[in-house]
Amino acid sequence: MTTKTIQQGAEAKIILNGDFIIKDRISKSYRHPGLDKTIRKRRTKAETKLLQKACEIINSPKPLTTIEEFDKIKMPFINGKKLSEHLDNFALKKQKEICKQMGESIAKLHGKDIIHGDLTTSNMILKKDHVYFIDFGLGFISHKIEDKAVDLHLLRQALEAKHFQNWQVLFKKVLEGYEHYKENEKVLEQLKKVEKRGRYKI
Repeated sequence: MTTKTIQQGAEAKIILNGDFIIKDRISKSYRHPGLDKTIRKRRTKAETKLLQKACEIINSPKPLTTIEEFDKIKMPFINGKKLSEHLDNFALKKQKEICKQMGESIAKLHGKDIIHGDLTTSNMILKKDHVYFIDFGLGFISHKIEDKAVDLHLLRQALEAKHFQNWQVLFKKVLEGYEHYKENEKVLEQLKKVEKRGRYKI
């Protein structure tokens, strides 16, 4: 079976192997080999646990196995459209439906205290009209309202930067979907404070 690298960043490379994806964390030459292995193992194990929790409540890939003591994660390949590349191509009505679905999924994650940590449309895939969340590499568990507000703030920034034509109406739909979270009002109040900090930061 042929394999190919379909994406590579500073932290990991994504390898397509048939119907599966293998996320392989990249070794850092500037770290001591033993420390490097420990760090990669810890981060991969943490991401695996988050994926296992997330896939039970929203659309996200279910980790199948870990390879070589948690150095890699194997999961199903979500064969769909990456929203960073395709969201703007849809009619505005469909864009709004997609963004509302995003908000509903974020509400479910936050309801279980799961913080994605990198909420951008680059980490969302549309398959058969369902939004899948991928890449929980920066994610963590937190009950803090601040962390949930920052999660939403990251998505707001991503929409404004990448989908600037309609970002305001799209983010409004995200927040409409997010209303399903029982503490959404507290999070939105904190979001205003987070946005102010960002606006006045020099």
